Amino acid sequence: MRFLALGDSYTIGEKVDATGRWPVQLANALRAKQLNVDAPEIIARTGWTTDELKAGIAAAPPSGRYDLVSLLIGVNNQYRGRDAEQYRAEFKALLTQAVGFAGGKASRVIVLSIPDWGVTPYAEGRDRGRIGADIDHFNSIGRTETLAAGAHWVDITPASREEHAGWTAPDGLHPSAAQYTRWAELAMNAATAALKK
Repeated sequence: MRFLALGDSYTIGEKVDATGRWPVQLANALRAKQLNVDAPEIIARTGWTTDELKAGIAAAPPSGRYDLVSLLIGVNNQYRGRDAEQYRAEFKALLTQAVGFAGGKASRVIVLSIPDWGVTPYAEGRDRGRIGADIDHFNSIGRTETLAAGAHWVDITPASREEHAGWTAPDGLHPSAAQYTRWAELAMNAATAALKK
């Protein structure tokens, strides 16, 4: 079964080994449950916003139908102070594309929420509360549009706000492989349901 992962630094796994990326860990976990999933094809780049992901897809469009498609995008929209309603429009367009890559089946698409970078060491000296509130607003948009489309919503934001030793990568901003393991665990039920539809 084919797996396509769309996103930004959180999907490409900035500052972690390729084996530590959450889509790679998710595929491994699915195989352990006897679901024959290929290694994920990843279209993602650190720093990408919604419009940049769209351009990235256009530059190297995936071909064929996928049995599972994941989407995680929006933190860089928030970070750059982009308008939330602009995010809604661009997110909906990406979600439509994701459903198309899944053969028109929204039930084969999983969307992960945006993690809260405001709790990381990188955010020291910034308004952490404002960052968290912005992330929550963007996520409310993502959740609404995801559920309206009939896709699966996976809320990993609370996990990103937990305090654990080694929860962030050495850059003090991106998640560690250990945190990505938790994301993969949280996505497991939705991914399993998606593959069985």
